[in-house]
Amino acid sequence: MLKSLTRYVDQFRGSNEAAITLPPMDGALKPNTRIEDAPTLARADRPDNLVRHEGRVLFSSGRDLCALSGDGAPRTVWSASSPITFIAAHPSGGLAVGLEEGRVEIRGGPHDGLSLDTVGDTPIVAPSAACFDGAGRLQLCLASQIHAMGNWTRDLMTFGATGSVWTIELDDGSATPLARGLAFPSGIAAAADGAVVISESWRHRVRRIRQDGQSETLLDELPGYPSRLVREEGGEGYWLCVFAPRTQLIEFVLSEDSYRRQMIDTIDPEYWIAPSLHAPRSYLEPMQGGGLKQLGELKPWAPSRSVGLVARLDARGRPVDSFHSRANGQRHGVTSCLPDGDGLIVASKGGDVIVRIATREGQQDA
Repeated sequence: MLKSLTRYVDQFRGSNEAAITLPPMDGALKPNTRIEDAPTLARADRPDNLVRHEGRVLFSSGRDLCALSGDGAPRTVWSASSPITFIAAHPSGGLAVGLEEGRVEIRGGPHDGLSLDTVGDTPIVAPSAACFDGAGRLQLCLASQIHAMGNWTRDLMTFGATGSVWTIELDDGSATPLARGLAFPSGIAAAADGAVVISESWRHRVRRIRQDGQSETLLDELPGYPSRLVREEGGEGYWLCVFAPRTQLIEFVLSEDSYRRQMIDTIDPEYWIAPSLHAPRSYLEPMQGGGLKQLGELKPWAPSRSVGLVARLDARGRPVDSFHSRANGQRHGVTSCLPDGDGLIVASKGGDVIVRIATREGQQDA
């Protein structure tokens, strides 16, 4: 009751979650073209979930688990029964693979063949991210208990907040919840002290959660929707993918319940006024009038439903650098990245391409 009353007051005043003012992309998040200009490693259909496993770089493409090769032609390693939603790797050889159908499978390593469709008494509906904490423990994000991963826009537009984070003991299958009531947790990384750092997409923030359930917000009010997290090689910071930007129009639609419900009921989700993973492809898509085309060219500062963005965070969760593909680019919908020596491998799910970016240190060394 109190939550409903608070939302009503916020909508009337245009405050808190009902505000449509947005933080700017400035400072360390200042736009550039480093993703758009990066050399191509491979082309694939909706690449995602980059991991390093037994000397190879693996990624997902729909139902296929693929490996990068030197000639730029990905090779299929395994085909799952439904689209792959996450991959986590451990040096022991184990791979944890999340599936769209609502299951987590362990392939290789000491727990090869283990399959989970529940954690504790909670069914797995939308497995979004995971990381190993030793060979026998898995830290797992469930983005939603209502919508599958493929329906992420519906979860956003219906104010989904049924996500959770779990610690799973793979030896006996026991599971302990670390946090519930999360708004689409879609990235997780293990911290050095045993805590986990997660990204909470619909609340635009990064949080740190200890094993006793105590949590703190490391980074808040992001100008986009954060996705997967990965630890920095040889450091204490993180790389954070941001798969789509926030816009005033989308924030306004979220505050207008009647319009939002009618849009959900009557329009194909591809054409909703909602975030997107890819650059505009159809004249039916919204926000074309705001595209600020001049002489037939889409300007890089135009409002857009999609963007490519990876942010580098320090150990305290503060942005210190970023890579972008702007509104006039094609390498949007970045959901996964992987540190690679003095560079970063980035998967553009909306641009159907995997690229490698030289980090600032690598550029200086050159």
